Amino acid sequence: MKTEKEKMLAGELYYSYDPELRAELLRARVLCEKLNRTSVADEAERTRILKELFGSTGERIDVLSDFHCDYGSNIHVGENFFMNYGGVILDVCKVTIGDNCMIAPQVGIYAAYHPMDPETRNSGREYGAPITIGNNCWIGGRAVINPGVTLGDNVVVASGAVVTKSFPSDVLIGGVPARILKYLNGSEKREETL
Repeated sequence: MKTEKEKMLAGELYYSYDPELRAELLRARVLCEKLNRTSVADEAERTRILKELFGSTGERIDVLSDFHCDYGSNIHVGENFFMNYGGVILDVCKVTIGDNCMIAPQVGIYAAYHPMDPETRNSGREYGAPITIGNNCWIGGRAVINPGVTLGDNVVVASGAVVTKSFPSDVLIGGVPARILKYLNGSEKREETL
């Protein structure tokens, strides 16, 4: 039989008040609290905390405070990662972000879902879906990336976009819900979803 954590990572309905998960949530919240109280002048300590918090990182990583996440251990970022003020990553499933990605202020990356049925939702059960963001992506301020989304390489997400589906490489996307606004880098028109 699967543990609640195994169910969570598999995107299945799981019980969010499971003691193992609550302990991991507390660990991440304490590390976020430490990060958010550490001076921006102490780059070495901030990097150390992020490397302890995240599942994996490149060498160069910069996340400005305030930053919040659920578990941290399900976040995997590549080399030269930057996240501006007010970032939130709800990592109940794996969140993978490639190399050279820049994320503007107040962006939300949400791998968590809640059931539509109120009785199930109120029971403490929830689920999620992984998020993958390719290399060289730029996500504009106050954008929201929803569960299950995959963005290809070189994607630019306009400020305020709500991304509810996946998109291929080399596109500018924006709007609510997000749609392709422009093809970039000489790319030809392709399918909008991966």
